[in-house]
Amino acid sequence: MSERFYAVREDLLPDGILKTEQVKALLRRGEAATVHEAAERVGLSRSAFYKYKDGVYLLEQTSREKVATFSLDLEHRSGVLSKVLGMLADCDGNVLTIHQSIPLQGMANVVISLDISGLHMTLNELADRLRRTEGVKRAVIIGLG
Repeated sequence: MSERFYAVREDLLPDGILKTEQVKALLRRGEAATVHEAAERVGLSRSAFYKYKDGVYLLEQTSREKVATFSLDLEHRSGVLSKVLGMLADCDGNVLTIHQSIPLQGMANVVISLDISGLHMTLNELADRLRRTEGVKRAVIIGLG
């Protein structure tokens, strides 16, 4: 069975759902050190928190969390990957994962998953900028999520 999602007005949600988000907010902000502490503060059982935690998100959080995955072919030279990572940081991209293959014939394939929620350009502009980076021979978007 496929998952279905609903946008529901806050005043229609049961307390367990609302309190689950309150617990998550306390943990995100560092105002509680443990799930136990946060759940106790909002009056929610830990079992209810664990039941709902993976399915409760504020709508604005889901719309901001974006991930793009790029495949890059890089020359096997010192500093090329560092330049790519610096450029991504300059564009307000946040690297989530990097996988680099062993260089063969002077080239290494690198797959980078990037949080693009803070990006200040389009993905195509970012891909073009990657392609213009010294030592980058190929840069393509291979996934969005």
